[in-house]
Amino acid sequence: MLKAAVMGIIQGLTEFLPVSSTAHLVLVRWFSGWENGLINSLAFDVALHAGTLLSLIICLRKDIAGILKNDRRLLLFITAGTLPAAAAGVFWGDVIEGALRSPAIIAAALVVFGFLMIVAEGFQKTRGMDSLRLGDVMIIGLAQAVALVPGVSRSGITISAALMLGLKREASARFAFLLSIPVIGGATLYEAGKLASDPGGYEAGIFLTGLAASALSGIAAIKFLLSYLRNHPLHSFAYYRFVLAFIIAGWLWSNGWVWSNA
Repeated sequence: MLKAAVMGIIQGLTEFLPVSSTAHLVLVRWFSGWENGLINSLAFDVALHAGTLLSLIICLRKDIAGILKNDRRLLLFITAGTLPAAAAGVFWGDVIEGALRSPAIIAAALVVFGFLMIVAEGFQKTRGMDSLRLGDVMIIGLAQAVALVPGVSRSGITISAALMLGLKREASARFAFLLSIPVIGGATLYEAGKLASDPGGYEAGIFLTGLAASALSGIAAIKFLLSYLRNHPLHSFAYYRFVLAFIIAGWLWSNGWVWSNA
């Protein structure tokens, strides 16, 4: 139960802060030895994703209601922006879930896309969400597809892409979160479908703990980031990514890992 709570908190925080949730979950499992049991099962992953989806719906409920009632244009844009990530998941999902889950690749992605976040902050930011065009949305959607690579961070790369297109920080984060709803929802349904055909082990208490921890920490992360970005740049998150990559590289070195194994 404690492991489920820890994994849920990590999922909720790192799904929305631009530091890569996949990297943190994979690394926690490696460093702690939590690579077996129910918290490493498909069913538990479904619970974590359901928790983050719930946190998005709760925090953005007014935005979602407004889009569904009055803003068909933005609804169309969000749908179109989801297509690149959906296509990447369908065609390259096995590669992403297998060969790319390497600590060396995660460390490299943390550094490269950390620098991208710093570069994005150098662009002039004057636009709101109402100024978005279809071309802007497709660029941000392509960025979200790249975020399937462990270590990239969906929120980090989509916010960076929006900043480079001239959106203000808070508008960039809000649109990035809205764009992630169909992707996270689709991933949850897809994994739940696989679970239905091969349920495996199940323990309600553990899964509900993971779901609740993921949802509550996700709500905290969303509210914090939207508030933080009103007056602060992404640099602190980029520096955190560099430190984390340095720790991973040190761990690889101490364990005799060579980059050809990546």
